[in-house]
Amino acid sequence: MPTEQTRVYSLLILIALCSAVAGPASALDHVTLRRDGREIQVDGRLLVTAQDGGLLMLAADGVLWAVPPEEQIHHTADDTPFEPLSPEAMAERLLDELPDGFDVHHTAHYVIGHDTSRVYAQWCGALFERLYRGFTNYWSRRGFKLHEPEFPLVAIVFADRNAYAKFSQPELGDAAGSIIGYFSLRTNRMTMYDLTGIETLNRYGTARGTTAQISQILAQPDAQRTVATVVHEATHQIAFNCGLHTRYSDCPVWFSEGIAVYFETPDLGSTKGWRSIGTVNGPRLLRFHQYLAGRPANSLETLIADDKRFRDPDQAQDAYAEAWALTYFLIRQRPSQYVAYLELLSQKKPLLNDGPQGRLKEFQKTFGDWRKLDAEFLRYMTRVR
Repeated sequence: MPTEQTRVYSLLILIALCSAVAGPASALDHVTLRRDGREIQVDGRLLVTAQDGGLLMLAADGVLWAVPPEEQIHHTADDTPFEPLSPEAMAERLLDELPDGFDVHHTAHYVIGHDTSRVYAQWCGALFERLYRGFTNYWSRRGFKLHEPEFPLVAIVFADRNAYAKFSQPELGDAAGSIIGYFSLRTNRMTMYDLTGIETLNRYGTARGTTAQISQILAQPDAQRTVATVVHEATHQIAFNCGLHTRYSDCPVWFSEGIAVYFETPDLGSTKGWRSIGTVNGPRLLRFHQYLAGRPANSLETLIADDKRFRDPDQAQDAYAEAWALTYFLIRQRPSQYVAYLELLSQKKPLLNDGPQGRLKEFQKTFGDWRKLDAEFLRYMTRVR
């Protein structure tokens, strides 16, 4: 049986091959569909209607539904205003979907479903809120105006890694056992597990631990990269919900991943902000310097033109490192151009594909010839330590 991720990707290809047009923004659409032998009712905002009748729907809980014509049973619309779920309603929806034993922790922007200790959920909420403040303040100071999330930001935290992997398998497939946390473009949710581990907390004399103990455990050098991964995924969630990117738009992966890697350096010692935004990402810099020895002459071109390198296990780590390095370079050396490019990409609509040449043209319109930029980029990054 195909995973949900594979299914959605296939549906997106089906719709994207057609000339997509935006649906009316004010109406509430009601679609009954048949999927995997079940009838499902989806009520929400119609984002895209393809020429073949395929639909992209945004539900009140923030989930995106790609519905090809053959799955549709009934489709109507009315003038009822679209209203996202409130935090309370989102929490109720979340608890209905999650296994028994889950509780909910609320923060200003987050609804955190968890079956681990409440203190760990509170620690996660505080970490996310510090990142949120740091992220929004960072772009505001650079002249890019973000907006408040339309939906409560949802995070799901499992106490047990095996339970997390089982829950995530329909979306991640076989990779569920090796990925410690992820943000889903489809569901708009982060999913992860307790990085401290119940056994680790027990060594501190309590099954629950304290905030100070959690910070102490996760500030250790061998834990910082796992925390960075969670911060990376939380950055994606903020970016896609506050106006930096649009879900299912043709935003280049180097750009969205470059920003997430740029912000991923953990800052566990601050309670007021995120002091480490934009500092040198040591592991990514080391990987980039290693990559330079065999870096192809057209490496920057392939990074910009399409996303293939990020999907190839043999090239992905080098692609992430180069995406971080390019982001680091552009923000420092071409800040006004970078923000202009960000403005351009933030306006992209779902399911409209620019193609490799379109991407290169957009990039070069903002930054100039990629070959000249590449030479400047390499000169700068070889001096970074």
